[in-house]
Amino acid sequence: MARTKKFDPQLALSKAMAVFWEQGYTATSIQDLVEAMGIHRGSLYDTFQGKRQLFLEAIALYQDTIVQAAIAHLKAPGAARSAIERHFWQLAERSAEQPCGCLITNTLVELAPEDAELVAILNQGIQQVEDAFFQALVRAQDQGEIGAHQDIRTLAHYLTTSLQGLRVMSRLNPHADSLKQTIRLILKALD
Repeated sequence: MARTKKFDPQLALSKAMAVFWEQGYTATSIQDLVEAMGIHRGSLYDTFQGKRQLFLEAIALYQDTIVQAAIAHLKAPGAARSAIERHFWQLAERSAEQPCGCLITNTLVELAPEDAELVAILNQGIQQVEDAFFQALVRAQDQGEIGAHQDIRTLAHYLTTSLQGLRVMSRLNPHADSLKQTIRLILKALD
């Protein structure tokens, strides 16, 4: 007869995601995880098969929750250009209070050269952001908020690439003022 779990796997996964987000994959030990998750090693292995699988599930949770919440305003009806601008300004404001940056970006920087499978998974999260920028840019163009001459697919890629760069830089210097200068230049591309 199978033993019943004495913990909530989703809550434990959420706690593991927070540890990976703060420390990165390599610096996170199994001990760090079991302490944060409030479970025993055996439960971690029985439920998540080990650190790598737990990390992959944490990345999926991050993409399904954090990324989706972050891009929701880009998909919402209304003034699309202001939604794009707000996305960047919020990054600057959050950088000081959330110095961990973006789990996807951090993981790409940490593990990309070593793990092609993981890069493919992470690129899905980045593509979600680029697609949300693209949808907002289509609406902005339709609403006359940006010029009809703009190549919006290229612009969506530029905004996504710029956002990833800002996320890396915000880890180095989380002060909003330094990021705001760069954001002003990035947003000029919408003119």
